[in-house]
Amino acid sequence: MAAAVLEFVGVGKSFAPGAPVLEDFTLAVSPGETVALVGPSGSGKTTALKLANRLLDADSGEVHVFGEPVRAPEPAALRRRIGYVIQEGGLFPHWSVRENVETVPRLLGWPDEKRRVRAEALLETVGLPPGEFSARFPRELSGGQRQRVGVARALAADPPVLLMDEPFGAIDPITRHRLQGEFLRLQDELRKTVVFVTHDIEEAVQLGDRVIVLGPRPTRVRRVIELPPGRPRLPASCGVPEAEQTVMEELGLT
Repeated sequence: MAAAVLEFVGVGKSFAPGAPVLEDFTLAVSPGETVALVGPSGSGKTTALKLANRLLDADSGEVHVFGEPVRAPEPAALRRRIGYVIQEGGLFPHWSVRENVETVPRLLGWPDEKRRVRAEALLETVGLPPGEFSARFPRELSGGQRQRVGVARALAADPPVLLMDEPFGAIDPITRHRLQGEFLRLQDELRKTVVFVTHDIEEAVQLGDRVIVLGPRPTRVRRVIELPPGRPRLPASCGVPEAEQTVMEELGLT
């Protein structure tokens, strides 16, 4: 197996004395792999993502990205190599769509023309024609469109790692289904290393290569479920019902 792109080794994190959120949390994610984190509310899923890009620091253990401890590079430099997608895209409301997509390239000092070309190419990639959407502001977009802009922004500097925190959780079911299909298409094309948080068991099984089931606090990895190869996975595809049933059992939902 190739060396892990993202690795948690015995990680602990608390926000109050004697109340750990993560404890001895260990997980390795391989290059080009899509890993889904599922678990009860408050089980540290988002905390794990924030530890990976140093929005938070671990109290114990090590987090490695690209084979080195995340504490080694300056935090801003680390984050520019990791795409981060949150619900509703987390867009800057006073910037246009193109300006939002250009956020990280601007921080990296890319010249104006290079930023424009990259932003317009990514808007095409996520299904938002730049001639129609570049000059719009987030308030002029639907929830699904804002989420697409968030994905484009996360991909703008071509990061090898993409962290996604419930990226499809705040939109209607029809748009969610379409965006899930777009995600699979993009991942088939780009082969990023992706870790995404979801409360949707079907989504985890449809999109992931593995599902990582987290237990209640203090959180450790409770179960790792390997998913059958090949996509799209239909609800009745070989191994899919069994995987969904296993996740539900591990979460105490059956």
